[in-house]
Amino acid sequence: MKQKKKEQRSNKWAFLIYQESAPEDYLNLLEELHVPFILSPWHDKDVNRTTGEFKKPHKHGVFFFESLKSYSQVSELISDKLNSPEHVEVVMSPKGMYDYFTHAENPEKTPYNIEDIESGAGFELDKFLAENNEDLLKQVYEVMRDSGIKEFADFTDLIAKQFPDLLYFVFSKSYFFKIYLDSKRYIEIKQKDDEDNHGK
Repeated sequence: MKQKKKEQRSNKWAFLIYQESAPEDYLNLLEELHVPFILSPWHDKDVNRTTGEFKKPHKHGVFFFESLKSYSQVSELISDKLNSPEHVEVVMSPKGMYDYFTHAENPEKTPYNIEDIESGAGFELDKFLAENNEDLLKQVYEVMRDSGIKEFADFTDLIAKQFPDLLYFVFSKSYFFKIYLDSKRYIEIKQKDDEDNHGK
């Protein structure tokens, strides 16, 4: 079984960093690897369900390699560079990792702030958050709903000026926002026509 695990290959691997053993310059060390990475906030309030005690403060991390890497390659990399546990796991779902980073889908667990997520070596954090944080969709929708704007170009300009961190989200969901604005404009035109006809 152990041999089979070491033969696993993937381009996305999850690992752990413990605060007590991680080098102080762990971010610089990760940058020097030139492999895009993302790290969770420090999980310092996780509770061991068996003992009821706090777990050691730690970060969950993910490497995004350009090519497939084996369990052994990644395990040796993080244990040598970061004094991290040798155990690594294949990431099956980036969305699942985001939820795990922040406990977004586990209200019974202590939530962690997305602003404390760290990344580097070219990792596109804004894109990652836009694709995996459903609260952002709600936030952009509320801006659009409350702005009174009727044209998609004006809406995009507003987001770029006032909420640049959400701009990628507008681009990735542009079809939805355009259809919404078109529908809203159509309803207003129809209501005006009905009022005019009723006035006659």
